[in-house]
Amino acid sequence: MIEAEGLNKYYGSFRAVDTLSFRVEAGQIMGLVGPNGAGKTTTLRCLSGIIPATSGRARIADRDVASDPVAAKQQLAFIPDEPRLFEHLTVEQHLNFVARLYQVGDWRERAQPLLDELEMGDKRGLLPSELSRGMKQKLAIACGLIHRPQAVILDEPLTGLDPYGIRRMKDTMRKLAAEGAAIILSSHLLDLVQEVCTHLLILKQGQKIAAGSVAEVRERYQVEGGASLEEVFFRATADEREPLV
Repeated sequence: MIEAEGLNKYYGSFRAVDTLSFRVEAGQIMGLVGPNGAGKTTTLRCLSGIIPATSGRARIADRDVASDPVAAKQQLAFIPDEPRLFEHLTVEQHLNFVARLYQVGDWRERAQPLLDELEMGDKRGLLPSELSRGMKQKLAIACGLIHRPQAVILDEPLTGLDPYGIRRMKDTMRKLAAEGAAIILSSHLLDLVQEVCTHLLILKQGQKIAAGSVAEVRERYQVEGGASLEEVFFRATADEREPLV
């Protein structure tokens, strides 16, 4: 479960996130979309505890991110668009290091199928400098999933992946949800969101414009099931009605 309750984030007098509340249940994949500057990345960073919210609460698997950060983060994977890797650790050493942080004893047994799933089984001994951009992203994903988190936050996760990697990543997200993880996927790729997400959250100027299942959001904006998410997005972000609660 991932939850925001009355979340606000100010930078000086600028409100980047405005009284945001929503909840992602186990097994759901929520697409987070909005125009540039809508507050998507700030929201994700507040949820993951990377930056503190000015007010409001964020919870991961029923643990409060502010008051119980270690317990919350033990259940979380945050995968950014730009991999943050250690220059002098191999692929295998990265997984060992991260597994130790999360006290994962059987990391070798977990690592092999994870690397195979991401098509990196033959890259165990390579350093980041020897990996392509897409392979670095896959390594970051593997590091995020080695402890089998209950909540997964993905910020533009397909950056640098080739078509095969994109297909594998879609399958991985569906698999994680089927196993009970709550997932937030932030992406500008509306086709991706439409294909894999069960729910939507649309932000504009830090505010929730619409939230709910894909069908509920389509109905709100009077878009038939065959229409693309792009049409929903443009109608929602141009609409001045009150946000959907």
